[in-house]
Amino acid sequence: MKKNPLTLQRNWNPDDFLPASEEEKESLVIMRESVSFWKDGFRRLKKNKVAMVSLVVIIVIMIISFIVPMFYPYTYEQQIRGSENLRPMAYSVKELERIDAGEKVFPHILGTDKLGRDYAVRVMMGSRISLLVGLIATGIILIIGSVYGAVSAFFGGKTDMVMMRIVDIIYTIPDILLIVLLSFALKAPLNSLAAVPAFKWIQVVGVNLISIFIVFALLYWVGMARMVRSQVLMLKESEYVTAARALGASNARIIRKHLLTNCIGTLIVTTTLQIPSSIFTESFLSFLGLGVAVPLPSLGSLASTAINGLNTYPYLLFAPALLISLIILSFNLLGDGLRDAFDPKLKH
Repeated sequence: MKKNPLTLQRNWNPDDFLPASEEEKESLVIMRESVSFWKDGFRRLKKNKVAMVSLVVIIVIMIISFIVPMFYPYTYEQQIRGSENLRPMAYSVKELERIDAGEKVFPHILGTDKLGRDYAVRVMMGSRISLLVGLIATGIILIIGSVYGAVSAFFGGKTDMVMMRIVDIIYTIPDILLIVLLSFALKAPLNSLAAVPAFKWIQVVGVNLISIFIVFALLYWVGMARMVRSQVLMLKESEYVTAARALGASNARIIRKHLLTNCIGTLIVTTTLQIPSSIFTESFLSFLGLGVAVPLPSLGSLASTAINGLNTYPYLLFAPALLISLIILSFNLLGDGLRDAFDPKLKH
């Protein structure tokens, strides 16, 4: 076909209008790999070296706290006569005599306390108690706070106003005072209940620790409730919630299956950040003598006992104080990493 030089007509090539082959189609498709929310979040988390190192530290501490004491030659309440106030890696006179006789004696890695108890296993058990208290208390906070905040936001109106005013009132209650009052108020009934064989565990954990759990259930969930409320307020007008209502789903099912499920990423991040706060609160209360019952140790009670002999045996304070700091720092850094990985607003 000849082209007229006086026109703007383009010289079309008929080959340009042929259907593209499969190879040409695939070469033009540039798509990101389809991944789920969780897979994408964990992929982003793995790229955060600080968060991954913190996760490894937490796993190592849990292994030391929960597994190593099972194989350790000493127990946390075992008193060894003649081995009082030993320095780290030291032996008593009797133990040196046993070594000279050809017997193998496991060293006291962190020394012993004034009652002759191996300090390393007490620190391990103390970290176990602090971790368990932090995890259980955080679980209580998660359950109560998420349900309360979701119900408040879902129903809205006067229900939301009344429930949030209750939260504001709870914020004003001093937690330390309430723990002290509960410790005295619950002492008599819990001691009577401990006489029942099925409730012997009350004597083991102590009245103070039970009062701590009660205070967590009464006071510390309010922050979680506010966070969940803000998330549900944004989600309850979504199309899938409207569709669930149209299909006749109950309010409880909508809250459980649709609203809280879509808040799971935020809940995980908030829960991870709540764990160190719970551990610090338990350690602080144990430091004041309001924690676990003797002889059961926690990191706070070990630090409190070590303060009394700080001038003579300062090394007894280093292990529990360092472990408290390491646990809290690791959980905070891991929580920051989870927030960066699972928060959609931070994706780029």
